[in-house]
Amino acid sequence: MGKETRYRMSAERLEQLKEELLYLQTVREKEVAEQIKEARSFGDLSENSEYDEAKTEQGKLYSKIAEYKDLIEHAEIIENSNETDKVGIGSKVTVRDIEFDETEVYQIVGSQEANPMEGRISDDSPFGRGLFGHKVGEIVDVHAPEGVLQFEIIKIEK
Repeated sequence: MGKETRYRMSAERLEQLKEELLYLQTVREKEVAEQIKEARSFGDLSENSEYDEAKTEQGKLYSKIAEYKDLIEHAEIIENSNETDKVGIGSKVTVRDIEFDETEVYQIVGSQEANPMEGRISDDSPFGRGLFGHKVGEIVDVHAPEGVLQFEIIKIEK
């Protein structure tokens, strides 16, 4: 039997998922059921595009509910590291790209909270793994698809 997948996330993200699941199972499910009921009232289901769309929406909703249940059931709560001298979960890290001499700020988060466009990098990503456990002043190698990138850690905040 294979290893069970765990989804690393903060307690806050787990609560968000629970709230979203509750919304989907109550409010949204009733809305979709009402759409189906209304579409049925239009008659012949074989040529009823409103009915087809409502059933498709219901399928998407049930898929989303199943996904959220799986995430919640297999959630692994990660605590922000209290170490301020090393990069860990929750760290806000200022790094300098050695090649381009550009400075960027990233926050290291669990995979379910990652959003690279907002500077929230997963601890499972090559960049997150590359920074993890390192200290200010260290130069780290990040193995990316385009090759090895080097970054200097300028600052670590919690």
